[in-house]
Amino acid sequence: MTGMIQNRTSFLENIAEKLGRNPITKGVHRPSYKHTPQYEVLKTATRDELVSVLASQCSNIHVQLMETTADHLAEQVKAAVRSYGGGPVSVWKDERYAEYGLTDLVEKEWPHEQTLVHVWNDDLGEENIRLSEKANVSIVFSDITLAESGTVVLFTGKNKGRSMTLLPKHFIALIPQSTLVPRMTQAAQIIREKIKKGEAIPSCIQFITGPSNSADIELSTVYGVHGPVKATYVVISDR
Repeated sequence: MTGMIQNRTSFLENIAEKLGRNPITKGVHRPSYKHTPQYEVLKTATRDELVSVLASQCSNIHVQLMETTADHLAEQVKAAVRSYGGGPVSVWKDERYAEYGLTDLVEKEWPHEQTLVHVWNDDLGEENIRLSEKANVSIVFSDITLAESGTVVLFTGKNKGRSMTLLPKHFIALIPQSTLVPRMTQAAQIIREKIKKGEAIPSCIQFITGPSNSADIELSTVYGVHGPVKATYVVISDR
């Protein structure tokens, strides 16, 4: 469903009034800047080079990075979950789990091993939040990945609750190599193009850079303050 803009005219008229002028309703054009250095950073980098940049940044933000192929993804995910002490595990209701061969792991193997698995279900309402809070590990797919900062961009929604990346103790982001872009500049471009094409954009887009951390006290960075205490990124080669 496409979002609706409400009260735009009255909102803009109020701003114009505060600025002491009449509203500008036509002749407005996007500025063209002479210098655009933000587009030059890693402009010619290949996907393999972006993976190297991401790997270097992960060491700075306390993220464990794993690389694999779709054929071996389930094994790597199991290893990552084991390294965090096992379940309970929370996952989104997302077709990409099937696309990358994780359905048997989520629906059969883990339940057979008596590992609790919570699949986000919109029908459960706030029960999803309670179950996410009890989870030891959450596993989600990144929609866009910023190599420069080590940031995963997540389009949350009806079957992809944001609580799953905030409440579990540990966080695993599955990163198809095709989602890698140099930096925030390209992520903004991708989102803008989706809007121009009339695609529905979620009201909440998460930008997550590693485990939770804070430097509010004496400018000393502490990790695991208000969310996942550890994070793993799994880069999936999909060339």
